[in-house]
Amino acid sequence: MYELKTKENDESVIEFIESVDSPKKREDAYKLLDIFTETSGYEAKMWGPSIIGFGSYHYKYESGHEGDAPLVGFSPRKAKISLYFATGDTKRDEILKKFGKHTSGKACVYISKVADIDVEVLRELIKESITFLKKMYG
Repeated sequence: MYELKTKENDESVIEFIESVDSPKKREDAYKLLDIFTETSGYEAKMWGPSIIGFGSYHYKYESGHEGDAPLVGFSPRKAKISLYFATGDTKRDEILKKFGKHTSGKACVYISKVADIDVEVLRELIKESITFLKKMYG
């Protein structure tokens, strides 16, 4: 049976941020930690070795695959900072139009630095993602 690697764990969020090589990325990670904590209302938890997640939900696909995931989160990776929001939310693309400099994949939005984005729009994305996932998964 497939085992999810990205699970909530008790590793220290602060220790993880402190281990980020780039001082600028580390500074941005602390900014994002504050923004996500304030906006989501959830405590930051490590998910797997490198994702800082907030809240959680249990999903189950038609295929039978199920698991737990953070409602929202981020990861200060070497190349870009990954922001994790709900997939399938049609409002996300609309909100992203006013977000600032970014690229996006299916589940992630990638930014180079916090200074490139509109923080108020980030807050809107966080709230929208949580609302969408709670409606969808309870």
